[in-house]
Amino acid sequence: MDGIQRMDGVNPPRHGEGDRAAQPRGGGGVPQTRRPETYTARKLRRDMSLPEVLLWQRLRGQATGLKFRRQHPVGNYIADFYCSSVKLVIEVDGESHNRVDRPTRDLHRDRFMEENGYQMLRIAASEILKDADKVAASIAALGASPLHRPAGGPPPRAGEERQ
Repeated sequence: MDGIQRMDGVNPPRHGEGDRAAQPRGGGGVPQTRRPETYTARKLRRDMSLPEVLLWQRLRGQATGLKFRRQHPVGNYIADFYCSSVKLVIEVDGESHNRVDRPTRDLHRDRFMEENGYQMLRIAASEILKDADKVAASIAALGASPLHRPAGGPPPRAGEERQ
């Protein structure tokens, strides 16, 4: 026999061999957690409305010359579409944006975005359904235009002063 044999007939692992899957892995600590907005954004990506899907088909893959993300968390909010290079947030406004307290929530969201240097663009879902190509072209023109950027950079955040 090769080496030591235990009484139960099973040889012990040699030279660091063994069942690594049964051994606990690395560093311990707290498991990685994500912000709740991340989980909500993932769900919204799976459940996009028809106007959002039509617009995404035209914005994705830098077809407009800009890189867009869909259902992207920005602060505590989730933007329908976001372009980080020009800090452009696009919201597709469907029928649900006219119900109950939604107009007030949209106003708070717009204020947050503008205070943090994002440019908001709201597009009616009906416009996308009429001519999605035209809407995508206008978004591309807005992103390519230097006129949409403030001359002195983004506005100062609350508590900051401009020098």
